[in-house]
Amino acid sequence: MNLPEEFIKLIESYRAPQLAGLGEALLTPPEVSVRINPLKSRRLAASADTRVPWCYEGVYLPERPRFTFSPELHQGVYYVQDASSMFINHVLKSLLDGKGPVRYLDACAAPGGKTTAAISALPAGSTVGANEYVAARAAVLRENLAKWGYPPTTVTCGPVSRFGEQTGAYDVIAADVPCSGEGMMRKEAVAVEQWSPQLVEKCAALQREIVSELWPALAPGGLLIYSTCTFNRTENEEMVAYLVKQFGAESVEVPSAMAFPGIAGGIDTPYHCYRFIPGRTRGEGLFMAVLRKPDDDLPNCEPRRPKKNKARGEKGSKPDMALKSVMEWIEGPAAEGAKCTREGDEIWIEPTVHPLWRGVVPRLHAATVKGKDIIPSQHLALSRMLRREAMRECEVDARTAIDYLSCKAVALPDGTPRGIVLLTYGGEPLGFVKNLGGRANNLYPRQWRILTEGEPEIVDFLQQND
Repeated sequence: MNLPEEFIKLIESYRAPQLAGLGEALLTPPEVSVRINPLKSRRLAASADTRVPWCYEGVYLPERPRFTFSPELHQGVYYVQDASSMFINHVLKSLLDGKGPVRYLDACAAPGGKTTAAISALPAGSTVGANEYVAARAAVLRENLAKWGYPPTTVTCGPVSRFGEQTGAYDVIAADVPCSGEGMMRKEAVAVEQWSPQLVEKCAALQREIVSELWPALAPGGLLIYSTCTFNRTENEEMVAYLVKQFGAESVEVPSAMAFPGIAGGIDTPYHCYRFIPGRTRGEGLFMAVLRKPDDDLPNCEPRRPKKNKARGEKGSKPDMALKSVMEWIEGPAAEGAKCTREGDEIWIEPTVHPLWRGVVPRLHAATVKGKDIIPSQHLALSRMLRREAMRECEVDARTAIDYLSCKAVALPDGTPRGIVLLTYGGEPLGFVKNLGGRANNLYPRQWRILTEGEPEIVDFLQQND
């Protein structure tokens, strides 16, 4: 791979010691890392020297396994993510330590890595919105967040300009903005092929537009987490300076950040900026800065009234027994006061949200009514709202799990109860089947199925919680 000559000249023009040796580092193989889901029933089996320093749930792997054939990936037990991007987990944990639930918006969220890392760090009871402009990427985002299993989360698809009308609606906004992608040059050939000074300027203009549209949606005293995966100052330090000058934003220092190995500060800037640079840190290129909106009177937001935890039908109609049955399948904090509704044959649950939440209300697709049957959904299977005691379960091996995830027929052990059965792998929900005795109907969503053939990949960086 040959790096663009103009890119090398740009980096050298900064005369920044942080970037020394970057060209050579971009020609080396990238790191491989994953992050465990603390909502699920597994923990890392890793030594201290393989853990990602700034994210307790993160671990480096010596090589890249065939993740597609790892059942735990599809269960949402872990997420494959570059270690540098996991830094948002530390940012949120350190800056929100001791605080109550927040309203969190990830404005440029697909495919969901930083959103899931944020969910693992947010105070209990926080409500999460995740937005993506491109419809196909929004579908991937929705799938990944469903697998992560945090109920008070909603996915929207559209431009960020819509959020500018929600004045003061969010306590924390993350903007991992579209950028020139210099930080991905050793992972993606297209990042090298598409780079040009004109692309940098085009991205910077878009970034100014995005942060300007998001700023009104941030509550006074709220935090904006700005990040890119690029190295140039135009899209990084200069964008931070723009926010300070244009909106009076206050630069926020992230506690202990500079104590982690290899993290560098900003280039030629008085503001708190954090750079992850291949050759210095074990991860890809990342820039991140946190800015606080000056304190002021809070917007006039009326808290939502608590919802009654019961199935609701039409006024004057008989109670819908399907809704009542579904409400018996859920538990946990998000289920307290949850609302269950029916649209035709589809049943939805609106989990409990932050009392000041003014974004799109999260909805969990819970079940489909088919004749006399109520078929629970895959979203419910992977959600932390699922009440396991309400389900009949069957533990399967890795080969059966991969067949199930490929939407193939699965053979169940003798004695498996008939009807709707929750398959589990490693003690964690995998999904539902309808056991007819001689055969079992596979209920896994076809749009999520594994399309290629392969043997199960047994991951060795996980172990069961005690």
